[in-house]
Amino acid sequence: MRFIDGSDPILSWWTAIVVVLVVTAVVYVLLQQIIAAAAAIEGTVSEIWTKGQRVANNTIHIATLYRTEELVQAILGRAARIAASAAAIEQHAKTCPGCPACIASKRSRAR
Repeated sequence: MRFIDGSDPILSWWTAIVVVLVVTAVVYVLLQQIIAAAAAIEGTVSEIWTKGQRVANNTIHIATLYRTEELVQAILGRAARIAASAAAIEQHAKTCPGCPACIASKRSRAR
């Protein structure tokens, strides 16, 4: 076996070609790994983006829910007053034997 000392140009040429091919193969494998990792990262980022948009779509209505809650509280307050008035009318109707006349007399006094 001869050592490469630069005296045989053909052996030096083939050695250089083999070295270039080995380096090219290593670079190709490493680049393929980088491309695969980048594709995996892109897929994960895309999934995160999609889920983030879903979260944003679900949470954008929270402010509307606060306004709805305020309106429901107002309705409940009015409903409580209506229920109290209905209870007062019911109580009056139970104790007043001439209730239709009572109501008619109140209307005529109001005019």
